Amino acid sequence: MSRETPFPTADEVLVQEERLTLPACSVDDCLTVGRWLLDRGTERDLAIAIEVWHGGRLVFRAARPGTDAHNDLYLAGKRRVVEHFGHASLYERLRHEAAGTTFAEATSLAFPEYAPHGGGFPLLVRGTGRVGAVLVSGLPQQDDHALVVEALEAFLAAR
Repeated sequence: MSRETPFPTADEVLVQEERLTLPACSVDDCLTVGRWLLDRGTERDLAIAIEVWHGGRLVFRAARPGTDAHNDLYLAGKRRVVEHFGHASLYERLRHEAAGTTFAEATSLAFPEYAPHGGGFPLLVRGTGRVGAVLVSGLPQQDDHALVVEALEAFLAAR
């Protein structure tokens, strides 16, 4: 991942959501995903902040060197987008841009309370729906998104 990572389309993000829908998701699963993100962040020396939520409960949080309270603001705003709309925060941004508007114009929901930027992804369980969210902040938004997708791909591959 780098600043050269291309943005997916809104439709591609929906395909990712479907492909990364889990058969089940426990608190332990959320911890596994969070630790994977922290381990990759450490190995790659990434300045990222991470949160993983299960239901309304924060079950994993870490902040690597180079992040600050500004990242916390983005994490909270991305989480609100995922919780409100049930989709990846990047999807919400891209679908409005594709319609010729912005998230804020279309929804009247403004930053910082809502952050329609890449890096917020729903934890979806087949037959249940959204049970939580995975959030990353600190990289360019398309890289935040790609890192969460990579984490969920790795989690599913290990099951």
